[in-house]
Amino acid sequence: MKQMPAKSEIKALTGAEAAAEAMRQIQPDVVPEYPITPQTQIVEVYSQFVADGIVDSEIVRCESEHSVMSVAMGASVAGARVMTATSSQGLAFMFEPVFIAPSLRLPIVMNIVNRALSGPINIHCDHSDGMAIRDSGWIQLYSENAQEAYEHTIMAVRIAEHPDVQLPVAINQDGFITSHALVNVEIIDDKIVKDFVGVRKPAFSLLDAEKPLSVGMLDFYDYFFEHKKQTFDAMERSRRIIREVFDAFAKITGKKYDMAEKYRCDDAEHIIVAMSSACGIIKDVVDELRGQGKKVGLLRIRVFRPFPEVEVAQALRKAKAVIILERASGFGSYSPIYNETTAALYHYPQKPKMVNYVFGLGGRNFGKSDARKLFEELEKIEGEFLDEKNKLRYLGVRE
Repeated sequence: MKQMPAKSEIKALTGAEAAAEAMRQIQPDVVPEYPITPQTQIVEVYSQFVADGIVDSEIVRCESEHSVMSVAMGASVAGARVMTATSSQGLAFMFEPVFIAPSLRLPIVMNIVNRALSGPINIHCDHSDGMAIRDSGWIQLYSENAQEAYEHTIMAVRIAEHPDVQLPVAINQDGFITSHALVNVEIIDDKIVKDFVGVRKPAFSLLDAEKPLSVGMLDFYDYFFEHKKQTFDAMERSRRIIREVFDAFAKITGKKYDMAEKYRCDDAEHIIVAMSSACGIIKDVVDELRGQGKKVGLLRIRVFRPFPEVEVAQALRKAKAVIILERASGFGSYSPIYNETTAALYHYPQKPKMVNYVFGLGGRNFGKSDARKLFEELEKIEGEFLDEKNKLRYLGVRE
């Protein structure tokens, strides 16, 4: 059994409350907010912290999600530590400034409670909202449970604000499945968290009259490419910083954090690749099947951007068959994780057969029986001829 840190306590919290609890300990300077299901509880709980005088953050109640990210950028460029949260259509509504924030190198931290993008309108979980910003320049972490939603929120601040990164970070958790389920969460001592995140030291401030600067200027072909390259380079550097922050946080918690977590993969012949809450269910089935002598495993993607291609390739290249399981569809293509995974393995002479399964869209349930079915499919896939017609499959959909 894992030993708890010397200074911590157990609280019964939902995933949304766990994210708000991390924000309470961090105490960002500015929190622009606009409620949207199933993210509402995060800003609701944090607003109560402010109203009760527990924290002294400046809450800005905006008229839309577009305004939320616009306020976040304005506060961040002025030197403030900024945090916010959103979901689904709210994230879609803030698309314009969401893509601007990384270009301005603003270390905003945002919790995204994953919910299906319309249409048809749906308030339940899939990853279409998170995947929609995969190439925006935001670092993306995906949480398996409320504990990780709490821990990722804390680590995200230090990752985003590192001088070599200066990029926004999105912490994802599954809508309702994680965000509204009440579980025990291990909360680290306030002072330890405060010391861990430190104080933001902005590279520049719009309010510094001694060093005037222009923000959001028109950028034509003479410099636009170079400025984008700076964002590309920052994202690449973030790989090293993410690992360093994971290692530093491990000293506090006693846990090991990896960009891609291998669960019983070392000798596995059949592996499922997945993210977020489904991974807890898959782990239970892996243990069950291992007890029956089957060599199965799970590769869980914790960090989707930057994508950990080396870790993924090393974990999968000796397997016989792999299913990439994703709560998002790629219209006219495979799902995003499948494309990333096959690209990571492309140059390796030894690689497994790989099939893409889309599951759980709009919150459709995923249980142990589904995970067992997938591992049964893996045994068939190993000896199956795969062509373009049968590499993309759907789990649990009615024909």
